[in-house]
Amino acid sequence: MEEKIRVVVAKPGLDGHDRGAKIIARALRDAGMEVVYTGLRQTPKRIVETVLQEDAHCLCVSILSGAHNHLLPEIMELVKKEGLHEDLLVLGGGIIPDDDIQPLKDVGVADIFGPGTRTEEVINYIRENVKPRD
Repeated sequence: MEEKIRVVVAKPGLDGHDRGAKIIARALRDAGMEVVYTGLRQTPKRIVETVLQEDAHCLCVSILSGAHNHLLPEIMELVKKEGLHEDLLVLGGGIIPDDDIQPLKDVGVADIFGPGTRTEEVINYIRENVKPRD
């Protein structure tokens, strides 16, 4: 039997709007993935601890507060410190200007999905890019 893809959906920082994160979490669950939603106002450290505890294949980070240039690099630094960067697919979502996308990819975020992205696009991206584990 094939291992289910495990995804952590996280809302870091002071951002209190989680409708998009909940929509993505539900869509991933309905697509057969195991999903853990961290809830609002999580610290980068707590998010990475959750990824470790859940042995997640993918981390989806939703940010609408404008703090993406601070929070995503901090999360990626912790991911690398824990040695997860080779096996963990990290995606960002929310209101992230086009000019900020490449610098976030440069620190290890695999891709960014903005408002209006179809849930099927995110599901397919995860399925195509999660690395199998031995």
